[in-house]
Amino acid sequence: MTDPHSATTPPPESAAPGGAAPRAGSAGSAGSHPRHGLDEVIHAPVRFSIVATLAAAGKAEFAFVRDTVEVSDSVLSRQVATLEKAGYIAVTKGYVGKRPRTWLSLTEHGRTAFAAHCQALRAIAGGG
Repeated sequence: MTDPHSATTPPPESAAPGGAAPRAGSAGSAGSHPRHGLDEVIHAPVRFSIVATLAAAGKAEFAFVRDTVEVSDSVLSRQVATLEKAGYIAVTKGYVGKRPRTWLSLTEHGRTAFAAHCQALRAIAGGG
């Protein structure tokens, strides 16, 4: 006798977890709402602030960004690492006199992603 609750029979492809049919606009579908244009990497408040600062400044010293965004060195370092890994910012290290310095700048990819993210925010807010 076969157990009707056996795990050997996969659910139908159209069924979502729990046996319900997938909803329009649910995870996995692109959808037309402007929120789908938001960038998950940039959307975090501190990262958004960093990218906005760099979009205005072009290239900025680590300390300037830290003070502008009002975060600690360690918080900024972690967020910069995330943005750098995504290819959104470039980190350049050097010296001013004998003092080490770190400069941050938006990459072209980062500038494009930031512009698209801002456009999605404006569309959500009703500003087109």
